[in-house]
Amino acid sequence: MDRLLDTEHENERIVLGLLSSVENDGERSQRHIAAELGIALGLVNAYLKRCVKKGLVKVRDAPARRYAYYLTPHGFAEKSRLTVQYLSDSFSFFRLAKADCAHVLDAAKAAGFSRLVLAGKSDLAEIAILCAVEAAIKIVAVVDPRSDDAQFVGVDLVKSYTEVKDKFDAVIVTDVTRAKLSFDAAVEACGPDRVLAPALLGLRPPQKTTGGEA
Repeated sequence: MDRLLDTEHENERIVLGLLSSVENDGERSQRHIAAELGIALGLVNAYLKRCVKKGLVKVRDAPARRYAYYLTPHGFAEKSRLTVQYLSDSFSFFRLAKADCAHVLDAAKAAGFSRLVLAGKSDLAEIAILCAVEAAIKIVAVVDPRSDDAQFVGVDLVKSYTEVKDKFDAVIVTDVTRAKLSFDAAVEACGPDRVLAPALLGLRPPQKTTGGEA
């Protein structure tokens, strides 16, 4: 069992490293990525093909008979999920999440938002609730359609935005496993100008590309 967990952890480490490398510079050679991740060149090729098949990465022609890779929206979401999962095993997650939440709450205050809803029950939501106390911002409720609990860290927990009893100004996405889906649902319910998200969730628009795709 432990060996299986170790294998899964290593697999996730390689996928996260590969997606991060592609995001930083999609024109890096596979040899460069192999050296960066400390794995065999053939393994990089196998993982890239797997990521392309899963729809995480797309490939296009580049000069000098090479290929350039870029992340799809699904790839961004998977990278974010793996990042949070990887960081959550260490104190690094708390430090990063607290800094991100403080930044988002500052942005909310600057926009005149003082009563917020969190989208997603998670460790990130718990940190956001704690940071909100320091920022003198009221967390009205947590929306999570997958939870049957009535409260979370002393805050009302409901399944939809229509069930939120009190008035609120905006939403902060705190769903770490289905961040993009929660973001889209919040935008649909409240409008894009009223939805914020910590940077670590990686909720960003897809890259624009030119040339052919494979």
